[in-house]
Amino acid sequence: MARTSYAVPLAGLTTLRLGGPARRLVEVDTEADLVEVVSAADAAGEPVLVLGDGSNVVVSDDGVDGTVVAVRTRGVHAEVDGCAGAWVTVAAGEPWDDLVARAVAEEWSGIEALAGIPGRTGAAPIQNVGAYGQEVADTLARVRVLDRVERRVRMLPLAECGFGYRWSRFKAEPGRFVVLEVALQLRPGSMSAPVRYAELAARLGVGLGDRAPLGEVRDAVLALRRGKGMVLDPDDHDTWSAGSFFTNPVLDADAAAALPGDAPRFPVADGRVKTSAAWLIDRAGRGRGYGLAGRPAAGVSDKHALALTNRGGASTADLLALAADVRAEVARRFGVVLEPEPVLVGCDLGPL
Repeated sequence: MARTSYAVPLAGLTTLRLGGPARRLVEVDTEADLVEVVSAADAAGEPVLVLGDGSNVVVSDDGVDGTVVAVRTRGVHAEVDGCAGAWVTVAAGEPWDDLVARAVAEEWSGIEALAGIPGRTGAAPIQNVGAYGQEVADTLARVRVLDRVERRVRMLPLAECGFGYRWSRFKAEPGRFVVLEVALQLRPGSMSAPVRYAELAARLGVGLGDRAPLGEVRDAVLALRRGKGMVLDPDDHDTWSAGSFFTNPVLDADAAAALPGDAPRFPVADGRVKTSAAWLIDRAGRGRGYGLAGRPAAGVSDKHALALTNRGGASTADLLALAADVRAEVARRFGVVLEPEPVLVGCDLGPL
């Protein structure tokens, strides 16, 4: 069933609590309605924003002069085989952390370190969400989508999703695909995938590459995320954010060599080097608790330098001014241009 309303403030539908009104908001809870509403808007030449829980989006103060489709489809279907593993097909509107919790309870291994990430399952492949050494691409088998260019529903196997660090074909071709369903292939068993993140391994008291009970991994990840303000809490303004606002820069060898000697450096497969955006922000004097004079309602989280937060009463303009200031100072100090991780709707950070 589709439910339509008009002039709805989008601030109530995003984790930042920011965003002007949608001219039309349509909530859909069946895949057929999702395809029909988006296709009809496309045929009418009307702008469309597909929204899950608004956890990775920054909407302008002007809002969206078009249709916002809130995806509320539900359903998880699992086929488990002792050899092939657990083939888990998930509707786009399923809350992601609920899926992780179920996987842990059912002893399906492979996404336990992705606990606590807000949003719906349909958003996970778009960003190739990742945390604590796991990412969606590790277990994703295929994605069923509405292709708005070819005007048909089609299946994209893993090889056609173009996954990279916080990257995918869905980001490379923005607006083309609407995710309808995600299929994951998970390993049956009570133990986690090998732990690949040092902070998580230390929390669990295991070595890198070791395994740990699924529930312990999920609990440890949630504790780490809470300590950084990365688990949603309506009473904690440090969680009024879009998560990490900037991605960790991946640099060529020369750019990485130009960083200070104590800057974090993580080799990647293609010969480039990933560094820490949080480290750069801290060293640029824009770390935890930082805010702009005259714009106190937006600030860097008191718990984590990568989260830009709405301290209450902020506007999108306040948040973008803060983000632009952080980016400019990091570029001035280190010659590295930080790229925003959330989708910016009707707004941008402006030139450096």
